[in-house]
Amino acid sequence: MTNRLALAVMLGGLGIDAFAQPRMLNLEGAPDLNAEHWYSIQAAGEEGAKPIEVYIYGEIGFWGVTSGDFIRDLKAVDDGVSEVHVHFDTIGGDLFDGIAIHNALRALGERCTGQIDGACFSAGSVAVCGAHKVRMADNAMFMIHNPWTYMAGDSTELRQMADMMDKASEGIVASYQHRALNIDDAELRRMINDTTWLTASEAKTHGFVDEVFGEVTPLVNNAALGKILNRYRNVPEAALRLVGEIEPAAPEPEPAPAPEPDPVPATPEAAELAAKLATDCAQAGLTNCVSYLIKASALASADAVQSHFNRAKDVRAACLVAKVPDEAQELIEAGLTGEQARAKLFDKLATSSSQVQIDNKPALPENQSVATAKSVDPDAIYNSRKPKAS
Repeated sequence: MTNRLALAVMLGGLGIDAFAQPRMLNLEGAPDLNAEHWYSIQAAGEEGAKPIEVYIYGEIGFWGVTSGDFIRDLKAVDDGVSEVHVHFDTIGGDLFDGIAIHNALRALGERCTGQIDGACFSAGSVAVCGAHKVRMADNAMFMIHNPWTYMAGDSTELRQMADMMDKASEGIVASYQHRALNIDDAELRRMINDTTWLTASEAKTHGFVDEVFGEVTPLVNNAALGKILNRYRNVPEAALRLVGEIEPAAPEPEPAPAPEPDPVPATPEAAELAAKLATDCAQAGLTNCVSYLIKASALASADAVQSHFNRAKDVRAACLVAKVPDEAQELIEAGLTGEQARAKLFDKLATSSSQVQIDNKPALPENQSVATAKSVDPDAIYNSRKPKAS
């Protein structure tokens, strides 16, 4: 690759099929949404009543909108008095094309307004800063970074290219400093070196943007250009979403409301069953479960009430054995049986303990201690069996 070609791809202009040629359209209204690039300059209305509208959507440079195209077409329609509004939705491209567009916008003076409708990365951020006034949608994104390139050659050519890129970096710094920034030279260079991604409010705070306005929908789907972001550092999720590389997160579905229990019939029989259930629960230590058991059984019959009560007693008994009585209500209201509660509690105890010891020895009667055998002394036994000296 020659030095000339290496310079032509500076700042990330590659990454697109070389045969995907840009479309240059002069349409009234919105562009073709399927176009990978879209570039249009619309002449002002009669007697300069309307501004000249320029759209740079896509890549800047050889595979997209070149500075030569831009300057030639703008001169063809510019009457010298009409306002010029330049819209950007670009992932960047060739640095020197971006600088040339920057200087063309700057030459228009106060007539020129740059508007960031979506992405404004890399060479795009250099270009837009040539406008007298810069507006940015509140859901758009701005990115600045060092020039990037690749080339082949011997060590001398590589050193020459490194020197050229250092000089190109100075051109980037100078372009941004044509704006009344709120940061000093050292901070600007740090941000460029670190590859800095800015929201609309952050870009305004630093002085890259004058005004933030309500969100707009970009007119072109830049999903085909998203692969170029692979060469950029620290690409945030918002930037990938902006160029269509990832879909916006779907909202979490609302949880389905819990079904309402069947209404409890207000009959004398039901009242009697409820009273008996309350008494039984009080005796079994299940007072806090009375309301749940009434709803669960619906007081449909004495058998239904007794079945739910027996299940609750079994669950509470399992919790008492596991020494976690406070968990009984939660397990009962979860609808567990006594067997299910025991299995759940065992799993919990096994997980929380590094070693589960099970003692199957029967419990001793009260005040009775376990007899302990006297320890055996092998040496004493051996000495007792030795023949005694006569």
